[in-house]
Amino acid sequence: MSGLRYVYAVCRPFEAALQAQLAGVAGSPPTAVHHQGLVAVVSTVPAEEFDEAGLRVRMEDPAWLTATARAHEQVIDALTTVTTPLPLRFATVLPDDSAVRVLLETHAAEIRAVLDRLAGRVEWSVRVYLQGEQREQGERRERPEGHGRPEGHGRPEGHGRAAEAAGRFAARLHEELRAGAEDSRLRPPRTLRVTEEEENAWGRNFLDAAYLVPRRQSGEFVETVDRARETPPEGVRVHLTGPWAPYSFASLDGGGGR
Repeated sequence: MSGLRYVYAVCRPFEAALQAQLAGVAGSPPTAVHHQGLVAVVSTVPAEEFDEAGLRVRMEDPAWLTATARAHEQVIDALTTVTTPLPLRFATVLPDDSAVRVLLETHAAEIRAVLDRLAGRVEWSVRVYLQGEQREQGERRERPEGHGRPEGHGRPEGHGRAAEAAGRFAARLHEELRAGAEDSRLRPPRTLRVTEEEENAWGRNFLDAAYLVPRRQSGEFVETVDRARETPPEGVRVHLTGPWAPYSFASLDGGGGR
């Protein structure tokens, strides 16, 4: 085989076959490199595009990044249906199969420990937003018609009440969800904004968290989120995605926490 090896994930040997038409990064189908009871799932990619110089250029290309990330995730998602993968960092590229085996051997003890910890588990992502339209309505209710915001004052009272309610709701939901999960990760709140229309649809983020859940308990986890969706404060939106491979919990050092 020629070219470089793009490494998606490491896992234990699995019997089920991946999708026959599954295409990986650069359109190359994923294959397996076995070593000492571990499996690295790889694709062969062109050196001129994925060597250090090539990656440095292409990482500045949004279209390339989007397409490559999508292909990377498709392989991880396919692996998640047949085993518990340990996803590696995006654009992990090694010279050849020998280098892949060296990676497996060098980190074998760490890899096995993480795979044991993640076996049979998936990641769910939950985000809580206060929609932009609700924030604007709160501002209009507090501001008399024809008057601007008083100079030197902060956000209107209506905006503050909506935000406080959203914050309390998000905190309660996180406590309930992490009680039913084996582990969780809080990410810095963010606003998903590309256009004004999207800001109105998504708004301010009050919770962005990942939860590690045994696959067999995923139904209960989803039911908890669904119940929270039934009675949120006005303007609050709960966004659930998954199940994913446990990206947020796959650190080889096992670090992090709730």
